[in-house]
Amino acid sequence: MTKPKTPRAPIALDAASQPPRTKPSNHPEPFRSQMDGRIKRQLGELFGLNNFGVNLTTLKPGAMSSLMHAHTKQDEFIYIIVGEPTLETGQGSITLKPGMCAGFPAGGDAHHLINNSDKDVTYLEIGDRAEGDTAQYPEDDIRAELAQDYTWLFSHKDGTLY
Repeated sequence: MTKPKTPRAPIALDAASQPPRTKPSNHPEPFRSQMDGRIKRQLGELFGLNNFGVNLTTLKPGAMSSLMHAHTKQDEFIYIIVGEPTLETGQGSITLKPGMCAGFPAGGDAHHLINNSDKDVTYLEIGDRAEGDTAQYPEDDIRAELAQDYTWLFSHKDGTLY
C-alpha cells in the first residue's frame, strides 16, 4: 500500500485573487460586527507557514482593522499598499500613505487602523504566533488569550468568559 501524497504548497500565487477568510472576525459580539467591512486574505497558511501569520487585508470606507489593542508577546507589522488609513495609537493619530509601514512590538502601544476615506484601503499585516500571548483592549471590556491550539479565548476584563 502506498502512502497518499501530501499536497504541496504553492511556490507563488496572486495574493489578491485568494478567497477571503469566511469569518470576518473571531471576536464575540458585540465586538465582531465592529469589524464589518474588513476583508482578510490569509496568505501564510497557503504556504504552510506556522510561526507567523500573513494577511492581505482590505478595509472598506468606514471600516476598522480591529478594536484598539496591544499584544503582550506578539510583534505586529503593517505595510500600506493602497489607500490612506488613519493609524490610531496611544500616542495619537497619523494618516498613512501607500509605501508607509508601521511596527508594533510586543508590550507596546495599543493601536488600530480606521479607513476614514471614501476608497478602499489595502495593506499587508504580519504577526508572529508567540505562545502565551494575550491581547489587551484599553477601550473595551474584552481581553483575549491565545490557547495552545492557536485559537483566541475571549473574556471580560474581570475574567468572565464570553
